[in-house]
Amino acid sequence: MKILLVEDEPKVASFIKKGLEEQTYEVEQAYDGNFGLKLALQNEYDLIILDIILPNMNGLEVCREIRKKKPSVSVLMLTALGSTDDKITGLDAGADDYLTKPFEFKELLARIRALSRRAGEGSGGEKLTIGDLEMDLGSKAVSRDGKQINLTAREFALLHYLLRNRGRVVSRVDITENVWETSFDTGSNVIDVYINFLRKKIDRGFPNKLIHTLVGMGYVLKEGDA
Repeated sequence: MKILLVEDEPKVASFIKKGLEEQTYEVEQAYDGNFGLKLALQNEYDLIILDIILPNMNGLEVCREIRKKKPSVSVLMLTALGSTDDKITGLDAGADDYLTKPFEFKELLARIRALSRRAGEGSGGEKLTIGDLEMDLGSKAVSRDGKQINLTAREFALLHYLLRNRGRVVSRVDITENVWETSFDTGSNVIDVYINFLRKKIDRGFPNKLIHTLVGMGYVLKEGDA
């Protein structure tokens, strides 16, 4: 697994790089936003670990630019900005996950493994469909009515879970355990934010909505009214 680490604090960067390489990950480093973006666009990575507070270009700007060219690469935000609003801002910029400093290295590894599993699922040619929405697990392509839809790795994982459970109501806890695979503040609205991200990409402009909310119960992917 090839990882790009964009972190401007030398001690933190060295600690992360050494730890990841001991786990047999291949790690390349950048210490500022401009160089990090250049590497991200020029090379192929399985995961980008991205600090927010960076010289020259902050991590949010870097993430947005990466998403324009490489919508499917996994991005993990790693930053000291840990409020719920900060997390939502990072996710809104296109991050797939968000880990706040200080952190335990084993949690970073767990987040990486979770993102890696999600990115590697469906390496065969299986296709999941509902109505005119189609997900090709082999090519990681998603389309509706023949129009391609670009999703981040986390959005893809969430839609994949909803498609696997189409017609069944899934709770926020179900989504947390099966899509994130790690614990976070269940009182936050991170899942609601991601559901809204998907709605904008999947349902906007279509009269037949597929993603439905059942108040107090959860969400369901189905044709027609919930």
